[in-house]
Amino acid sequence: MKTSTRFWLLASSILVSLAVLTFLVHYRLIDRYLSRLLMLGAIQSIIALSLNLITGFTGQLSLGQAGFVGIGAYTTAIFTTQGWPFPLALIPSVGFAALAGFLVAWPSLRLRGDYLAIMTLGFGEIIRSLIINLGDLTGGASGFKDIPGFHADGDINRSIGFLWIFLSFILVTVLITNLIRSSHGRAILSVREDEIAARAMGVDIRRVKIGAFALSAALAGWGGALQAPFLNYLAPTSYDFLKSVDIVVILVLGGMGSITGTILAAFGLTLLQEWLRFLGDYRMVIYPLLMILMMLFRPQGLMGGREWSLWNLIARLGGKNREVRHG
Repeated sequence: MKTSTRFWLLASSILVSLAVLTFLVHYRLIDRYLSRLLMLGAIQSIIALSLNLITGFTGQLSLGQAGFVGIGAYTTAIFTTQGWPFPLALIPSVGFAALAGFLVAWPSLRLRGDYLAIMTLGFGEIIRSLIINLGDLTGGASGFKDIPGFHADGDINRSIGFLWIFLSFILVTVLITNLIRSSHGRAILSVREDEIAARAMGVDIRRVKIGAFALSAALAGWGGALQAPFLNYLAPTSYDFLKSVDIVVILVLGGMGSITGTILAAFGLTLLQEWLRFLGDYRMVIYPLLMILMMLFRPQGLMGGREWSLWNLIARLGGKNREVRHG
């Protein structure tokens, strides 16, 4: 089958599936609780994929990803409360987060490993402190309240929000997948494997790192921008160091450098956290326990460096159906 035909068939299948799910959410055939869990899992996937780009694929350990998420979330909240529609507010949210990533990338060029992690951690704490101290703009320590949703009508807001979040999730996944498979992606992977060898082969290390940081920050800001109308309330504690650790946990459980593993871990941990809510604060023990077990028995994560191909899965299912018919 031609590549173009295969692409359009796959794209059509994804869009039709998204339309069907949105229809089910709108007419409450998927209840509100489950739909919110799915949307939260998709947002977490976007944020975790943004970290995967800089840490999993580029090999630069970042512990300040929550700061970029906070920039996107609070920028969207500020603009939407001023009357901007969400699609327009999304543009400065992603832009400011990308700018912050660009500024963080410059001093990070001389740092590696633990030193880079400490620097990004400091950046995240600076953002949290700014959110708390700019009370007139961000609501301060009490949080940002009464953020407009995706739509004024409650029922339409839920279906529009579902569509926006999952369309963003699909776009981010496709963007990172195609980037890593391109020549630019090979340059990114070469920096992760061996910077000296990559430089010897003509790879512009400075350009790759700055570009990866800026794009990673932009995608994190995109995820944060979706949180604002989804939650309708933002708190500074949602963007502190512990939130950055949560994102790292998703990445480690799914597998560094694995897009499929990151998505599975994001949805899995989101659902697991809700299902264990009856345990109260004891459910927070599950995270470190999972990390310990994973490090002992599968240190490479759920998927390691492997990926699932949606097209191959569809082709296999189609092949089985043909076998059943012939049988």
